[in-house]
Amino acid sequence: MTATRQVYLNGKFVPESEARVSIFDSALMFGDMVFEMSRTFNGKPFRLREHLERMYAGLKILEIDCGLTLGQMEAATLQTIEVNRPCVPEGMDLQIMHNVSRGPLPLYRSVFPEGLRPTVTISCWPLITHLSPMAGLYDTGIHAVITPQRSVPARLIDPKIKNRSRVYYQVANLQARKVDPKAWVLLTDDDGFITEGTGANFFLLKSGALLTPEPRNILRGVTRQAVMELAAQLGLSCRECNLEPYDVMNADEAFFTATSFSIMPATRFNGHPIGDGRPGPVTRRLIGAWSEMIGVDIVAQAKDYARQGQ
Repeated sequence: MTATRQVYLNGKFVPESEARVSIFDSALMFGDMVFEMSRTFNGKPFRLREHLERMYAGLKILEIDCGLTLGQMEAATLQTIEVNRPCVPEGMDLQIMHNVSRGPLPLYRSVFPEGLRPTVTISCWPLITHLSPMAGLYDTGIHAVITPQRSVPARLIDPKIKNRSRVYYQVANLQARKVDPKAWVLLTDDDGFITEGTGANFFLLKSGALLTPEPRNILRGVTRQAVMELAAQLGLSCRECNLEPYDVMNADEAFFTATSFSIMPATRFNGHPIGDGRPGPVTRRLIGAWSEMIGVDIVAQAKDYARQGQ
């Protein structure tokens, strides 16, 4: 590819390497930024409206007027995708990233003679980077571990606002890697109940029913909601409830969900096998139904990207 990827930055398109956020931006000073990560399937954004509605709910709570209506943001996103299509191989899907902050702090107003305004960026990135390392995990499943670092409860920073104040995610990731360099984090709240991963929601299967943590102290994932709807279509019972490590240890199956990888089996928990230690039949059924729903075999796509990346 000879074309240069472009980033939407405050109403203009600039080359990716030239997209800049000020060191005086509230995002850098306070982590005061709302964001969304969505993706395409077969070139079409997946539930873009739902992702943007969640972002705008966060902007409302943080009292940030980004200067664009939700409809205008959606149109700018579709334009960003089209601008960047020539920059990726034909048929390759894209990650779509939105970042919105309140902009530079008023204290540093003198540095910005043009005036202060929110910072709005929309960028695209080829999904091969994200998915190719995960290709084999659909077959083996991942090792989920609970870390000493816990979730930040909603009474302190509401995780339902998808925000950049997430250093606790990073601390948990570092702790998990000391247990197993390839482990994925499973966070708990102050009461010891399972909440979510560091960027993914969590489900387990017990006695034929899907269970997922209550929505109090988690990000209410778009893919999580889509999986719950898909489960209903397949006749699977799905219930939101408090889950303890004990429940994960005794689960028949488990999996994570996120927009990038969709559904990822979890086959070990704190060093112990979940079920028989292999991706279970219900998880595989959901992966198949998901692939049919969005028109992309998500496992085959990840494996194809892995081959291309070799």
